Amino acid sequence: LGWKFYDADDYHPLENKKKMAEGIPLNDEDRIPWLCALHDILRREDASRQDAILACSALKKMYRRVLISGASAIESNQPEQPGENPALKILFVHLDGSMDIIAGRLEKRRGHFMPPELLKSQFDTLEPPSAPENFITVSLEKSLPEIVQEIESAILRG
Repeated sequence: LGWKFYDADDYHPLENKKKMAEGIPLNDEDRIPWLCALHDILRREDASRQDAILACSALKKMYRRVLISGASAIESNQPEQPGENPALKILFVHLDGSMDIIAGRLEKRRGHFMPPELLKSQFDTLEPPSAPENFITVSLEKSLPEIVQEIESAILRG
């Protein structure tokens, strides 16, 4: 697509990385500042009319609202209304797979701060996207080219 790509893991503060490396799951207090920083990146790209892709484990509905609307989503618990700082238009891609499939992929990953042992805590935290969120669900049982094609098609459909 020629879009900028951001890996949200690159933006975790050192404290979050240390916590995960020690096998301690992150909580909302750990994640919210990180998500607000990611929102700021997306807001900057939007302001410069640059499309971007963000790989991010936005596990909860509230986390996705923070990505769309920033810190104000926490206080109001609702996306911002159009106005001075309108909500970002984001298509969330929910990569759906069993714990076994994802665990197998995590086992092959090298040099990452999050150990596979934290996967269960992520499944316990997960709130899959639902209406009225703007999302698609893509099965991880598909091949990588099929996954990419499905996501690209959804993006191009708008």
